Amino acid sequence: MYQLDKPDNLVDLFEGSVSRHSRNPLFGTKGPDGEYRWSTYAEVARRVDNLRGGLASLGIAAGDAVGIIANNREEWAVIAFAAYGLGARYVPMYEAELIHIWKYIITDSALKILFVSKPEIYEKIRNFEKEIPTLERVFIIEGEGGETMENLEKVGEANPVPSIHPDAGDIAVLIYTSGTTGEPKGVLLSHGNFTSNALAATKLYPEFGENDRTLPILPWAHSYGQTADLYSFIHLGASMGLAENVNTIAEDLGKVKPTFLIAVPRIFNRVYDALWAKMNEEGGLAKKLFVMGVESAKKRRELAANGKSNALVNAKFAIADTLVFSKIRKRFGGRLKGALTASAVMNIEIAHFFCDIGIPTYDCYGLTETSPAVTINSPSENRLGSVGKAIDKVRVVIDKSLGDPEKDDGEIIVYGPNVMKGYHNKLEETEKVMTPDGGFRTGDRGRLDDDGFLYITGRIKEQFKLENGKFVFPASLEEDIKLVPFVEQAMIFGEGRAYTVALIVPDFTVLEKYARERGLPGSQAEMIANEEIQEIIGDAVTKSLEGKYGHYEIPKKFLYLKEGFSLENGTLTQTMKLKRRIVLEKYGNEIEALYGQ
Repeated sequence: MYQLDKPDNLVDLFEGSVSRHSRNPLFGTKGPDGEYRWSTYAEVARRVDNLRGGLASLGIAAGDAVGIIANNREEWAVIAFAAYGLGARYVPMYEAELIHIWKYIITDSALKILFVSKPEIYEKIRNFEKEIPTLERVFIIEGEGGETMENLEKVGEANPVPSIHPDAGDIAVLIYTSGTTGEPKGVLLSHGNFTSNALAATKLYPEFGENDRTLPILPWAHSYGQTADLYSFIHLGASMGLAENVNTIAEDLGKVKPTFLIAVPRIFNRVYDALWAKMNEEGGLAKKLFVMGVESAKKRRELAANGKSNALVNAKFAIADTLVFSKIRKRFGGRLKGALTASAVMNIEIAHFFCDIGIPTYDCYGLTETSPAVTINSPSENRLGSVGKAIDKVRVVIDKSLGDPEKDDGEIIVYGPNVMKGYHNKLEETEKVMTPDGGFRTGDRGRLDDDGFLYITGRIKEQFKLENGKFVFPASLEEDIKLVPFVEQAMIFGEGRAYTVALIVPDFTVLEKYARERGLPGSQAEMIANEEIQEIIGDAVTKSLEGKYGHYEIPKKFLYLKEGFSLENGTLTQTMKLKRRIVLEKYGNEIEALYGQ
């Protein structure tokens, strides 16, 4: 149906880069001494060849499923490309996952061979081999002797087999969406889905090549990190320094010194909030320099838009850039040329700030079912507030029958070689989201401007109608509320009610400092019960939304929570999306009390 560019499968993509860039560094892993050690393309390819032979010795062949429970690491990629080279399907799972979800995925995908990162994970699933008929062997990545990945590589080294080259339509990966409701759905993604996506994305960034480097922040178990980090950077012949864990990212940025990041807006929001909090705390000359820099950067941008310049403005910016902004860039490693961001649209003010100081952010849009990219902003065309234009070979259609005439929006339907093959073992679910002519119904609402830039206006499944018939799209409200310094997380509710209410998880780091300075009660429970603190947060949230949203959308009452939304308590998916149904079940009585007041 679609004429794909070459390479059109992940085996050719990997082996082609190995042949062109064999001596280039590919993966950097932090050692016990805190320093990074780098493996070259040739060294990683040798491990892939060895493991492919090992898997073949176990009888793994085309169509079989090989799985992994591990965070990002070199072995994650080695197992993936070894499996692809046998025509097998790869089934990645998160380390931070509930045991019954692992069991569901392994059973549903008919997994034959499973790799786990470490003995602690193995202890949790050791009985799966007895309980799941298809599961034949489990191998541990970290460790020596017995059923380990190291031993399997040695077996393969002694019994090599050549790689096969799958067709573009062959299934490469089964990614299970954790979903905000119901059981996980296995998204069937083909070799052509991934390669078309990676090639289309890299075309938009022609200035990037083999000398570039990233620090993967997002899990490869999700299609965004997998395509944008792993496949795209391998296609370029570039390198990836692997973060030790989520708590060491700030330190790892300084050591890896990435030139580009695949990220989410929240990372930049937090940095921005932290900068202002620090400036407000320090005050004096430091704050004056910062404010001068922000204001002069804005003025420079406005003048440049009209083809103008001003020597005094430029001088002020140069001073702030040398004394303040250069330090911010250094925090990101000092070489960062930009970042691709998804999951939510960047706040325009924050996006302008990072663009002004030399770290432009490029919003994009996609879903697991679209491998994932649908639209991307790029250095040549970056329209802040939008999520970019459709990528090469992809077409976006807006079904306005499901939209709001006032907003000129509707459901986003995607056509292209990036669209999934369907949901594994879920024909009815597949038929619900696929149009007769091959389009994928995203469930998201959006609009296209005259130049083809897409703007996200809401999520159809999450929108709700108030008592007065007005529609509310909670996600955008929640993203803006989370920009308030006192707020860590938020959820909007109001379906069928006279007004909306907000569930607020405070940023207790900020709140504790505020309470300490004013001599207010110190425990988290006492702080969120304190009327003065409640009023401060409520007023800040309301002011942040006024003028941007209709009065009916702005929450009238607030519920303050001492426990955040998390994977552990089941209120967030692996991709950090709210499980609204679970939150409502958990706090239903408290929410009803707000309406009863």
